[in-house]
Amino acid sequence: MDNCVIFTGGVLDYPERLDSSVWKNAFVIAADSGYRYAQALGIIPDLAMGDYDSLGYIPENCGEVMTFPKEKDDSDLMLAIREALRRGYKDITIIGALGGRFDHTFSNLQSLGFIAKQGASGKIISADESITLNAPGEYRVRRDDSRSLSLFAYTEAVTGLTVSGVKYPLENSEITSFFPIGLSNVITDDYACISFKSGLLLIISSRL
Repeated sequence: MDNCVIFTGGVLDYPERLDSSVWKNAFVIAADSGYRYAQALGIIPDLAMGDYDSLGYIPENCGEVMTFPKEKDDSDLMLAIREALRRGYKDITIIGALGGRFDHTFSNLQSLGFIAKQGASGKIISADESITLNAPGEYRVRRDDSRSLSLFAYTEAVTGLTVSGVKYPLENSEITSFFPIGLSNVITDDYACISFKSGLLLIISSRL
């Protein structure tokens, strides 16, 4: 078991669309009211943690419980991420991090930046979205005609960006965080091939 799945307390629409293989054989953490989502999916978390101000009670049906005060520097999700990293997990998937208040959603996206800075891989998924924040390198995204592909610069600029296998390809280009030129591309080959040389790149697959 080298991957960790964290359930957090954003909006989780259409949970039946989630791929259950994501949390099978994973270490599961429920962050505060993310415990409800785990319960709804029939999952007994290995660890529940948070201040439980949103959940309203301290859960008992889980492997381990950690309780924190309401006044703290980290959000419940960040506490869960830190704990996952402390336990050595390098592949972290977050569920329930989208929807609801925009400040919470943006904070959750920034948590992917924290994960990347620690040398780990982070992903946020929902029934309709898959979001990764990527360091320079080469990546492939499988074609799914029900989804679009968007690429955004998380840092001020992403340079040396080459994208092939898509309707709107790029070759050794630069995109910046000041203009959304990478919105809603279409994968035309079996895979979109993405590579870049510097910066941090958000790769987002969205249901059409």
